Amino acid sequence: MAGVSEREHGTYVKYKLDGCRCYPCCFADSEYRRNRERAIAYGTWQPFVDAEPVRAHVRSLMEFGIGWKRLAALAGVPTGAMSKLLYGDQRRNMAPSKQIRPRTAAALLAVEPSLENLGSVVAVDATGTRRRLQALIRAGWPKAQLAKRLGMLPSNFGDVLTRPQVTVRTVRAVMRLYDELWQADPREHGVDNQAYSRTVNYASKLGWAPVGAWDDDTIDDPATVPDWTGKCGTSDGYDAHYNMRILPACRPCRDARAAHRRERRRAGRVPRMAEAA
Repeated sequence: MAGVSEREHGTYVKYKLDGCRCYPCCFADSEYRRNRERAIAYGTWQPFVDAEPVRAHVRSLMEFGIGWKRLAALAGVPTGAMSKLLYGDQRRNMAPSKQIRPRTAAALLAVEPSLENLGSVVAVDATGTRRRLQALIRAGWPKAQLAKRLGMLPSNFGDVLTRPQVTVRTVRAVMRLYDELWQADPREHGVDNQAYSRTVNYASKLGWAPVGAWDDDTIDDPATVPDWTGKCGTSDGYDAHYNMRILPACRPCRDARAAHRRERRRAGRVPRMAEAA
């Protein structure tokens, strides 16, 4: 499995698969999307369009582990057209295509490196997978139970909780398990009360966020933090933690409270005449 450090910073692949949000990787993501949108716009009316932006997109997808034949199938493009786009026609001693039809370009550019399209053994950032499993453990599902449902050995399951990357196959399996169990009560599915309490206490001591702290659109983003109270990160979040007895207060709430106090102190130093003005 590729390690996080093995992928170069400043690439869309590093941004997408490793979850890196450094400036060079964010810039690469922005450039990738800008170029893709520009390339899509080429296909509005011309009988043929420049093949190079499309070829660059295809090669980028191949870096994600999407083979060119699989990409052709996903886009509904003949393999012959894909082969000529990338490699030309060697039997006729022809170079790679300089132009392609807009319909072919649009079909290829519509394919993105989504989880559904990536190969099952491609290594991706483990943030969302780790958070989903931690949330299920916090809900009272023992590790051994989750490992069994995933078809894993307990030792392999423990590795998933600590690895910076996991395979796409593992991501998909954990997402299915999370969707199946996040609303279920473990005690109604064979987990005894003692194991349930022990598991909940274990996850709580480690500070693992429960299911309700994550939204579906943020759980996979390494830059996001859990929302324990529904007000986390705001000036009201700190008090909400104490009112709901979710202690200690999370870092975003402590930071927001400190910032709010600083603002109040600064406001208190403003002369009354300036306030009247």
